Amino acid sequence: MPEINEAYAPGTPCWVGLTAQDQRAAMDYYGTLFGWTGEVGPAEFGGYAVMEKDGRAVAGISPAMAPEGQPEPPHVWTTFLASDDADATARRITDAGGAVLFGPDDVGTLGRMVVASDATGAVFGVWGHQDFIGAGRVNEPGSVIWCDCNTRDLPAAAAFYEAALGLKAHRIDEASGGYLGLFTEAAPDRPVGGVGDMGDRFPPEVPPHWMTTFAVADLAATVATHREANGTVVQEPTRTPWGEMALLVDPWGAPFGAMQPGGS
Repeated sequence: MPEINEAYAPGTPCWVGLTAQDQRAAMDYYGTLFGWTGEVGPAEFGGYAVMEKDGRAVAGISPAMAPEGQPEPPHVWTTFLASDDADATARRITDAGGAVLFGPDDVGTLGRMVVASDATGAVFGVWGHQDFIGAGRVNEPGSVIWCDCNTRDLPAAAAFYEAALGLKAHRIDEASGGYLGLFTEAAPDRPVGGVGDMGDRFPPEVPPHWMTTFAVADLAATVATHREANGTVVQEPTRTPWGEMALLVDPWGAPFGAMQPGGS
């Protein structure tokens, strides 16, 4: 269902957030691209902006800020995976060979947040929901439709996410090839995300990472708007068994996917 009103099952991608070098410009860019609305948030939350589509939260955009003496964080999208207990998940992350980079830390009464890297180096977040469960709209134009981990060690990544988040990794169907779906205990027959081998699809200097893909109604129009805003097209629209997809990089360097659903 496109509207979400109940807490996400543990391990499910529940939120995506952009750390922006220019928050206002990024809000304008993504607002034009996806039809989002939003305002800079209160100072107590660092100005974090919750972006909405048709009145429902779909993503966050925050200004890039670093503790004193630390380098400014990169302009990048981060995928957050749901947890019923962020502190316990943080412990499992380190036990499974990952590293906790930030937190666990309370975000007011909204929830408890962790930012971590998996055993292969891909950075992701954990959201322990309280008052805020995450995205209220998914799988329709202007919202997240898929999140996946691209890694250079597929077996290690699959083992990590099972140990740390309880996600089982296995092939989705015959069309998926070596790509693995990630399945929760709550929905063992429906993937909530995926993990793939980077292989030669990415240059050697690109590190393991999580990718966010947004659904769009008209991919050609989205790509044209993106180009007009000085965005980069890394992969032109390509047909897949699940829809037409393109890999884009926003004007400040954050990669993301855009997908017009519909089988080929």
